[in-house]
Amino acid sequence: MNKKVEESKKILKTKTRKKKTALKKTLVIVESPAKAKTIEKYLGNRKYEVLASMGHLRDLPKSQFGIDTENNFTPKYINIRGKGDLIKSLKKEAKNADKIYLASDPDREGEAISWHLAYLLGVSETEKCRIVFNEITKPAINEAIKTPRTVNIDLVDAQQARRMLDRIVGYKLSPLLWRKIKKGLSAGRVQSVAVKIICDREKEIRAFIPEEYWTVELKFKLDDKKAVLNAELSLIDDKKINITSEQDAKKIEKELRKQTFNIADVKKSERRRKAPAPFTTSSLQQDSARKLGFTSRRTMMIAQQLYEGINIGKKGPTGLITYMRTDSTRISELAQKDARVYITDNFGDKYLPAKPPIYAAKKDAQDAHEAVRPTDCSLTPSLLEEFLSKEQLKLYRLVWQRFLASQMTPALYDTMSILIKAGIYTAKAVGSVLKFAGFTAVYDENDKKKEKDVILPDVSVGSPVHLQKILPEQHFTEPPARYNDASIVKTLEEKGIGRPSTYAPIIETILARGYVVRREKKFEPTELGFIVLDMLEEYFRDIVDAKFTADLEGRLDKVAEGTMDKNKLLEEFYGPFEKTMEKADAEIGHVDIPEEVSDVRCEKCGRLMVIKQGRFSKFLACPGFPECRNTKPILKDTGAKCPKCNGRVVERKTKRGRIFYGCENYPDCDFVSWDMPAADKICEKCGANMFQHRYKNGKVLFYCGNENCETRKDHPINAELKEIKTKSTVSKSTAVKATART
Repeated sequence: MNKKVEESKKILKTKTRKKKTALKKTLVIVESPAKAKTIEKYLGNRKYEVLASMGHLRDLPKSQFGIDTENNFTPKYINIRGKGDLIKSLKKEAKNADKIYLASDPDREGEAISWHLAYLLGVSETEKCRIVFNEITKPAINEAIKTPRTVNIDLVDAQQARRMLDRIVGYKLSPLLWRKIKKGLSAGRVQSVAVKIICDREKEIRAFIPEEYWTVELKFKLDDKKAVLNAELSLIDDKKINITSEQDAKKIEKELRKQTFNIADVKKSERRRKAPAPFTTSSLQQDSARKLGFTSRRTMMIAQQLYEGINIGKKGPTGLITYMRTDSTRISELAQKDARVYITDNFGDKYLPAKPPIYAAKKDAQDAHEAVRPTDCSLTPSLLEEFLSKEQLKLYRLVWQRFLASQMTPALYDTMSILIKAGIYTAKAVGSVLKFAGFTAVYDENDKKKEKDVILPDVSVGSPVHLQKILPEQHFTEPPARYNDASIVKTLEEKGIGRPSTYAPIIETILARGYVVRREKKFEPTELGFIVLDMLEEYFRDIVDAKFTADLEGRLDKVAEGTMDKNKLLEEFYGPFEKTMEKADAEIGHVDIPEEVSDVRCEKCGRLMVIKQGRFSKFLACPGFPECRNTKPILKDTGAKCPKCNGRVVERKTKRGRIFYGCENYPDCDFVSWDMPAADKICEKCGANMFQHRYKNGKVLFYCGNENCETRKDHPINAELKEIKTKSTVSKSTAVKATART
């Protein structure tokens, strides 16, 4: 009997011990499920439970202003609608946790998320509950767990100040735009400056007057009759040439034919081309736009996936790059050592600099995190190809190559310049030959315009050269280019507008509001954008002033550093802004938006339809609204005939702005194609329209639009079209949406 009692006591003790052990767990909260999965793998312990908050759980209310300006700018935070069950679940798990770690992203937004989480879960402000890491790797996670800290209230205040500044401008200024221009408009603090930058560039383009100028290329032969030397006329009477008319060009050509030319000077030297710094958020977005054609939003979305972790087979979920919101070019010693070992093993000692390169930080850089880099150099793009999507692989390869190149030796070039003189005329020939690849063995900033070797013949000073050809060429100066994703991000960074985490949202916001449209990957302001900007420039000059906005960003940085009080910043902004609001409301009358009248008549009521600007593009609408609600898309005629019904083939756009071609008689005729029909080319065999398929390298391949034509039997386009159809065919639903989208 005593034996059974003892056994029962042992079992009871074991169960109690197990229960206590089960209760003793550490709860780690991150933003996303993908990040949670990766971190859970690295912690690899039942002691830890990793959950996701799915971003912010509390925010200012959408239905009201939510800031008490009379009481120290106290914000009114509420739980975000739809997140009640998640909050309840997190609270339940927090009650059973022995310890709570808040592991949101290592920036101001992430700090604010942790602060809100701490409030909801009842975690004390003095509790060391905050853990941060720049990369999701096992060493980084373990180090963060060992060194928790309290929530940084200065960073939280900086985020709150930014949020409230944006709320003040948005919720006070937007209703004014509704009353004075039209309903549904909105204005943003930072976005308005971006609109001004784009509008100012458009004004420059419209005001631009092209100017004529001429260049003169000279072709020489040397005495041996074999070597040829091409040079360009550079100086006349030791002054830079300025030929502005054909008459002047012909006069100079006539004079040149009378001259005897000699080699006046020969210079040989070595040029070193240093590697670019590893990526910051800005340079990553710029390079991604230039080389991959990605928008800033897409770049950041894919970078987030690579940072949070991708399942790479036996290794499971793995964080592949460091945190992608940074303005720093700094690299950790551990990462530098990792790169140096890889470079030595795979390229050799010649490619390894004596000391790891150090790149200077920009003037206003916060330098809070490392540059964007791969977490492990040995995880090459080729090794990860089977695990990553096409877009993920492209961006990862870009980050991997740029980082590795930044740790390599400069490229070396042998350069040569030759001056050729005759009287008052000086021509110059420049040559360059790659001597040592250096970092360009991995990465080149100018992939599309790689430096080609230009080999000049060996010549000696004083030797004669024989003029063979004179090639004058007419040119015209060109207006400044419209901004694209790369150049607008570069400009915002240079002017100090926004911060790394805000570039992509700024662009998406001004597009969504209809102030700017993206055409052929370039930003063009709409008429509405100009009207709103004119009003803001007249009454709210500070809101659209780049210097004022940049200074405000600097003061937000001071709040983050703890050297400025957020309420003081808000008070200094709000007082003058409120007075300007009152003045503008009293003085501004209703602004009519001029409507562009088309030559298309409404088939329902007979009125001439007007051109309206929609979210995605312009469309035709009846001016008799609301009595007549007829709308139709603006179709661009390609001049080609539909191969199915002989109707017109017109240009359409997908939701993302990609152009495709379809029959005007859709849906009665379902013909659609990614390739543009060639209106002026007809198949010699069957008489059908030819189509042109454009490759990424610029090559164009023509083929017959009739699939049954004998010219298509062994045509190389068949394999190409099969691949396109498999990966990105224009579906019926795409065509329906594009046709209906107005």
